[in-house]
Amino acid sequence: MENERKDIRILAKTYKKLQTLMNYINKETLIQQFRKESSNKASGIDSVTKEEYGLNLEDNIDDLLKRMKSFSYKPQPVRRTYIPKANGKLRPLGIPAFEDKLVQGCMAYVLNEIYETKFLNCSYGFRENRNCHMAIEEINSHIMKNKVNYILDCDIKGFFDNVDHKWMMEFLKHDIEDKNFLRYVARFLKSGIIEDLKYYESDKGTPQGGLISPVLANVYLHYVLDLWFEYIKKKYKGEMYLIRYADDFVVLFQYENEAKDFYNKLIERLAKFNLEIATDKTRILPFGRFKGNKEKFDFLGFEFHNGKTIRGTYRTHIITSRKKLKLKRAITKSWIKEHIHDPLAELYKSINLRLIGHYNYYGISGNFESLIKFYKYVKYTLYKWLSRRDQKGKMNYNDFLRIWQYYISEPSIKVDIWHWQKA
Repeated sequence: MENERKDIRILAKTYKKLQTLMNYINKETLIQQFRKESSNKASGIDSVTKEEYGLNLEDNIDDLLKRMKSFSYKPQPVRRTYIPKANGKLRPLGIPAFEDKLVQGCMAYVLNEIYETKFLNCSYGFRENRNCHMAIEEINSHIMKNKVNYILDCDIKGFFDNVDHKWMMEFLKHDIEDKNFLRYVARFLKSGIIEDLKYYESDKGTPQGGLISPVLANVYLHYVLDLWFEYIKKKYKGEMYLIRYADDFVVLFQYENEAKDFYNKLIERLAKFNLEIATDKTRILPFGRFKGNKEKFDFLGFEFHNGKTIRGTYRTHIITSRKKLKLKRAITKSWIKEHIHDPLAELYKSINLRLIGHYNYYGISGNFESLIKFYKYVKYTLYKWLSRRDQKGKMNYNDFLRIWQYYISEPSIKVDIWHWQKA
């Protein structure tokens, strides 16, 4: 696929609009996508698993391609499920049928290769060689080095549920001329949703959970927000910076009046594309080296504070969001309670994996204390529930500690977001 990747990127840089993209959805790429798919992912409405689809893989792929060429292939509705959010509400997820995952995966690959040549540097979500830590570092860098005094902490209300299909297709048509490729993108957008055995039409939105959804979200906001920001910031005198991760973004300003003016224009801009600001979650706050105050804001699960170094100089303090930490504690406590009767070795190994995942995400420069707090909470919670499990009474703490130290990794910083300050 490396040669195909180079081909698509060269074509995307050479031509304004691309054709014959369906050639990249072929037997070889579909089989490669099949190999990438996890075996333990939830199945769609047809209940077909990777293992079942793979029993007659080549025949199934040949049949799929035949249906795609005759345009008789139609994606099945996604199965809707929900996962908890930090605010206690539920986030909807759409789970496609396995065959649809293969097609979506290949189409997403093509779209990613096209738009990696077009996306701007302000965008960090779901992109090759970019991640949330880079977005966090970028915000920190601007606050520390540039004239940043105000933050627009913004939230788009139900973005994935409100993507306008007509505008989405218009944006894609701006770069793609392959009508067949666009036809299948439209079919995925309109495939519908199954929830509680009821079918719901999808006349807007792109279900979170679909392999094609992240890149489509980036395309939508590339045209709605990123390019517009690059244009409109030239009308202001002060410094302005946009950092976006999927539909989460913040805008940094030098002047308060320009932040307020931009916010009003942003509301109008989003409304044009049937998007709306969540006003209860959006605010402009003073923040930065020259605005030392007690204000704070959350972004991607981290909490930003004005702070100082040991020497008394300014430094942005970035710690685990208290909302996220509260949710993770509740989820961990519930998980331990549910699995407390698992074999001890399996229980400890599973907890260790969960802790390592926590360290990998939240283990950034300056956040060690938050890691320690979560580590101690998990340790205390497990000991408490193991003591309840022990029929002889309270579990001996020294025995618990010996096993804990054998299986459990201690907290450590995984990502250095201060490296630019040391250079």
